[in-house]
Amino acid sequence: MLDQYLTSGTRASIMLVDDIPENLRLLTRYLGSHYNVRPFQSGAQALQDASANPPDLILLDIMMPGMNGFEVLEALKAEPRLQEIPVILISALDDIDTKVRAFECGGVDYVSKPFQEEEVLARIRTHLALRDLRQRLQIANQGLSLQLNELHDRNMELDAFAHTVAHDLKNPLATIVMAAHILMESVGTISPEQAQQELSRVIAISAKMDRILEGLMLLFGLRSQEPELELVNMGAIVNEALQSLELLVERYQAQIVTPESWPAGLGYAPWLEEVWVNYISNAIKYGGRPQERIPPQIELGFDHDADSQQSYIQYWVRDHGAGLTHSQQQQLFTPFERLHKAGLEGHGLGLSIVRRIVNKMGGQVGVESAPGQGSRFYFTLLKGD
Repeated sequence: MLDQYLTSGTRASIMLVDDIPENLRLLTRYLGSHYNVRPFQSGAQALQDASANPPDLILLDIMMPGMNGFEVLEALKAEPRLQEIPVILISALDDIDTKVRAFECGGVDYVSKPFQEEEVLARIRTHLALRDLRQRLQIANQGLSLQLNELHDRNMELDAFAHTVAHDLKNPLATIVMAAHILMESVGTISPEQAQQELSRVIAISAKMDRILEGLMLLFGLRSQEPELELVNMGAIVNEALQSLELLVERYQAQIVTPESWPAGLGYAPWLEEVWVNYISNAIKYGGRPQERIPPQIELGFDHDADSQQSYIQYWVRDHGAGLTHSQQQQLFTPFERLHKAGLEGHGLGLSIVRRIVNKMGGQVGVESAPGQGSRFYFTLLKGD
């Protein structure tokens, strides 16, 4: 009989509350073959048991010494964990005022004494079925909410993708076209030095466009990739990231300090290199004080106690730049968010990629900063076994 069981597959639990022992014995004997029955002669005892182990439905007598049924019902509705339990009231009082009050207090149904066993069972089945439907609906709504959130994120990414292609790639492409025209129209008249300068500009801008496209491809590919995580050689990954940023380091005359050794975390090396490249490049670009002619001074490090029970290692990049306000910090890891008012450049992909990557590896990202005090960007990884 399907009415005995809930969505979870467990047998339904029915609490009986009546001060008359004969009524409890009768209902327990009849309902016991259908449900797990918990009989109580006291409203106070029933409340205490319900708080410790909420039943799926309560059959509650109104006329009882001590706490009457209305008082028990009001106490149930005042407790968030218990207020959704359907309560059917039973009473010898058959006047309309009593019935109205029963529903006003939160009862879902009313049975008059002397009751018929078949009627009680039918009403229990009905309200358990309704409760089961409500729970199924809540689960379905939660799933729908997650799908809507995911759809919203994807729509934002598609809009941002169009924006990136239309703006971040359009300007560099226009510069390349202009440089090509200059070279073509100046054949035979332009000096080798000028030609080399224009070609160097084309190469640099092409590299920037390639970086933007790589970022877009990585961001969208993260949805389908599920690489196997392993203990990584973080020192080697950091060195690879620094090598890829050599030109940027030279351009900004950045000073970078790294620890002599790194603890191994649980991750995926190609993704982690992307994380370090983003963090370090941002620190190089925005971690200096150009108005004071102070180049970026950057520290890379980690927080890790080998003897601690803590399961995470925190890796970080610290700069000594202008710092960020609380409002700016809230926007940093939002997909494609830009901080124009802060004077920050970029195509809005880097930190979004970092957040997505680290979350995929079971870690978290964050920033600690204040205006005038620099910034510390961090990410966490599991230690592994």
